[in-house]
Amino acid sequence: MAPSRGITSVAMMATSSSLRYQTCSLRPLSFLRSEWITASSSRTFITTSPYQSGHNRWSKIKHDKQKVDAAKNRQRSLFAHEIAHASKYYGADPNSNPRLADIITKAKREGFAKASIEAAIARGQGKSTSGQKLENVTIEGILPGNIGVVIECETDSKARTMMELRHVLKDAGGTATPSAYLFEKKGKLVFEGAPGKGLEQVMDVALDAGVEDIEEAEDGEITLLCEPSDTNAVSQAITNAFGLEMKSSEISWIPIKETAVEVTDAATVEGLDAFMEVVQEKESSATVAMNIA
Repeated sequence: MAPSRGITSVAMMATSSSLRYQTCSLRPLSFLRSEWITASSSRTFITTSPYQSGHNRWSKIKHDKQKVDAAKNRQRSLFAHEIAHASKYYGADPNSNPRLADIITKAKREGFAKASIEAAIARGQGKSTSGQKLENVTIEGILPGNIGVVIECETDSKARTMMELRHVLKDAGGTATPSAYLFEKKGKLVFEGAPGKGLEQVMDVALDAGVEDIEEAEDGEITLLCEPSDTNAVSQAITNAFGLEMKSSEISWIPIKETAVEVTDAATVEGLDAFMEVVQEKESSATVAMNIA
């Protein structure tokens, strides 16, 4: 398959700098509004009473506060994913893991709670803060607009987490039902950018290692997609050939192009954004995939 400049997937890791949308990862859905929605407007004259005007001002203040709170939730989710990833791949001790130490410093600077940091480190080791082994939970469903969704997370109480996430899905107008057939699982690797080591330089080695799709961000960050079984081989090939630092490596749910849904109205975008925020509040480690074109 010829590499493309973009990857058609949406995902939250409530992970890193992701609820990154996975395709996560986790950018807020609101970032797509300018691309999805074309609004037409006309000049109108509206007379409002003082009460209504004040109410409108309060509504705006409330809306702005909600946006700030949502951004904080996304940031917390991002830190949780990055800390867990660093703990899993490079060790749980920040004294011998400079990458983990750096992320913890940034997280503390942003007010990320000590208990949340400890929980994320433990999760990277496959345990809860009490030392109990974590279990994987996967919830499939269909959201309004026939949008397929797959939620994955790790928890020390599988029954409780499944019940909570099903309630979140129902409250969003969705239904818990099989939806994995709308996606394909792929290995997803993200590498730090470096001068002279961009997409053109990496491409040949990546393709030889089994990479199916490549994306290069404006800051030089490179994202690679491959078959899950090729993930380790791709990681080693890129690291050995270019010395690039790997930011994350995971198995992601990627929407199948033929079944992806195009979202064109603001109400649906707002609903999906709100759904993502609630999931992140319930399970900060959750990764959410949607089959959005």
